[in-house]
Amino acid sequence: MENERLITSRMMPEDRDNEYSLRPKTLREYVGQESVKESLKIYIKAALQRRDALDHTLLYGPPGLGKTTLACIIAAEMGQNIRITSGPAIERPGDLASILTNLSHGDMLFIDEIHRLSRAVEEVLYPAMEDFAIDLMIGKGPTARSMRLDLPRFTLIGATTRAGQLSAPLRDRFGITYRLQLYSTEELAQIISRSSAILGMEADIEGISEIARRSRGTPRVANRMLKRVRDFAQIKGDGKITHDIACAGLDMLEVDSLGLDGVDRNLLLTMIDKFSGGPVGLDTLAASTGEDAITIEDVYEPYLLQLGFIQRTPRGRVATNLAYKHLGKTPPESATDKNDQNKQTSFFDEYI
Repeated sequence: MENERLITSRMMPEDRDNEYSLRPKTLREYVGQESVKESLKIYIKAALQRRDALDHTLLYGPPGLGKTTLACIIAAEMGQNIRITSGPAIERPGDLASILTNLSHGDMLFIDEIHRLSRAVEEVLYPAMEDFAIDLMIGKGPTARSMRLDLPRFTLIGATTRAGQLSAPLRDRFGITYRLQLYSTEELAQIISRSSAILGMEADIEGISEIARRSRGTPRVANRMLKRVRDFAQIKGDGKITHDIACAGLDMLEVDSLGLDGVDRNLLLTMIDKFSGGPVGLDTLAASTGEDAITIEDVYEPYLLQLGFIQRTPRGRVATNLAYKHLGKTPPESATDKNDQNKQTSFFDEYI
């Protein structure tokens, strides 16, 4: 299962134990996303000077990058309360109406996975975001009548991993939109160093850097790996996380130097060994690996694409020479010749 993988960026039950204590509380403590932080500081300062609510804000990007954390920081910086819920939890328009009518002036409403709101709930949300009012139907049949309730000025913070699934009317009602990027190894090292201090772990720079390199650019994965390596250091070492301990612990967990686990490598090896590197169709790949096609496309492929290990072509997925090299395989001559030909063409094109 995808949620059982060590390197999954989705929330796991074990993450809830320490994740809330590890979350930064202010923008100063928040590591990474520098452009987002700089503009947020301006918007927050301006809203505070006007004594007004912050514009509705949309945060999107892969899971585990800190969207919920950033929403809580925005509320703290504004000095306001925040109400946290999720799209699937709001099943009926009445559920949303109940939440909205209990907000106070300036409060923040955070809706995670906002793309999963039903259309009926969205219809209630539109006037709430624009006019700070909701329309409710009282009664049924011929005696039914509409009643408008005024709402306090509030800020809606929406978070989603699939911005493309948001309806255009909802997306257009957000005044501030940010895309959170994957973290660099240096930024992850800062996060791991801070987390280890909070958890009372002893770790050197080399050990921290090794965990950061294998964390797939995701803070949630980095903190999860840190806890697993801590256990390994406690039993197999003297309790200190060093480079050797980090490597040994993560190797035992089958997470390699680039953060690939057994599922990732199985996917690549299937393409290389069974289909000569491709092209291979998504459904064929799913049947060969025993994985769901949607899971491959949404969960496994994005990181492999970022590493340049696979390519999507009209005919199917193709393993690149980088994937062959990482797995210690020899690429077929046709692929090598084709790459060389492309390089020669590109070199020639520069001088035309």
